[in-house]
Amino acid sequence: MDQLLDATARAEREHFWFRGFRRFVAPLLSRAVAGRTSPRILDCGCGTGNNLRLLREYGRPCGIDLTLSGLAYAKRQGERLVAQASALSLPFSDDAFDLVTSFDVIYAFDDERAATALKEMCRVLRPGGALVLNVAALPALRGNHSILGGEVQRYTRSGLRRHLEQAGFSVQRLTYTNFAILPLVAAVRFSQRLRQGRHELSDSEMTVPAPPVNLTLAGLLTLESYALRVVNMPLGSSLLTLAIKGSRELGGSRER
Repeated sequence: MDQLLDATARAEREHFWFRGFRRFVAPLLSRAVAGRTSPRILDCGCGTGNNLRLLREYGRPCGIDLTLSGLAYAKRQGERLVAQASALSLPFSDDAFDLVTSFDVIYAFDDERAATALKEMCRVLRPGGALVLNVAALPALRGNHSILGGEVQRYTRSGLRRHLEQAGFSVQRLTYTNFAILPLVAAVRFSQRLRQGRHELSDSEMTVPAPPVNLTLAGLLTLESYALRVVNMPLGSSLLTLAIKGSRELGGSRER
């Protein structure tokens, strides 16, 4: 996991995947905090702190992570509201936050622990508070990056919805993302299996591609982000959701 954090720290500012992710998640974050004054935000799995900088645009964020190297990196970047803790047992009182986020964390848990983590996230949210969650999608896309990231499972749309509802959430939006680059992702993962017959530890997928390639792929994800304003993607390498604690609906149409 430390290797993943090192690779992420190098790539998260420029890599096309992260640039696309920020475009995908921004509208959900805006919707989640709409009408709230200085909302309290918890990022479960804050890693190197990059997401905290993003979340600061929407409220008052703090973060937890298990990995000391990631927390140390975040502190070197000036983040102070970070602490070592597990999403399986959050060190906060009930109803403490307006928004909880978790980006590519619960894929490292089996079903039982994922259910526990989601219930903990629900517990620390105020009634009507929002969860914005991103997870790896489609089991067929397991590859080298799965080993590097400690991936235990990839989710389907129906499976993630079931976990959320069982934890006490009402799904407002649930969509696949990275549909625009899905053929590329699938080709890379399948070629790894053909060449190696097994998954090997490598951070090559976290390396920023050559500028023309990186810019082209970032452009494809930008176009997808515009499409996501009106439709859900039918498939993709990630699943992104906005859910709320309880049954109250947020502004805008409910999950399509």
